[in-house]
Amino acid sequence: MRANRARGSLRTSAQRGIVLIIALVVLVVMTISGLLMFRTSGTGVEIAGNVGFKQNATSLADLGTEAAFNWVYNQRTAPNVLNADVPAEAYFATWDETFNPMTYDWSNAKEATANDGTGNRVRYVIHRLCAMPGPATEVTQKCVIPQSASGLGTGGGVEGGFVAPKSPYYRITARVDGVRGAVSYTQVIML
Repeated sequence: MRANRARGSLRTSAQRGIVLIIALVVLVVMTISGLLMFRTSGTGVEIAGNVGFKQNATSLADLGTEAAFNWVYNQRTAPNVLNADVPAEAYFATWDETFNPMTYDWSNAKEATANDGTGNRVRYVIHRLCAMPGPATEVTQKCVIPQSASGLGTGGGVEGGFVAPKSPYYRITARVDGVRGAVSYTQVIML
């Protein structure tokens, strides 16, 4: 009997050592899992922040679009200003088929604001949608001009409906350099 008792106590002491090792392994696995979950949640928050900065940059492109629109609108009454390039205002009298906002040298663009208060820089470029400089009415000129009043509705009491102006369209491209390297481009076509 004593021999059996001695064997039983040896087994019990051996089992206690294994339980301690298993408990330590489980503790290490739980610690690693906790660290990975912490890191994953931190990455999610960082991604959400980056998306917020990108959305902010995109919405601020309106500053550039509005500044460009106002410049073009104010020049319409000045004779021949819109028929030639005005590089100081980032205005080009042709559509430039090779223009790509991603590869364009934005140091030549007009700055709407260097810092809007949140760290965003807004710049724009204006292209008149004509094939060459000069008056849009010139015979050899090719411009994107509304040709018809159909589908444009009626002109609120004007007899005969809406009469389309003979002014070309303009393409305004705005770029916003935002916080954390966010870059956003927008393009607007205006008449």
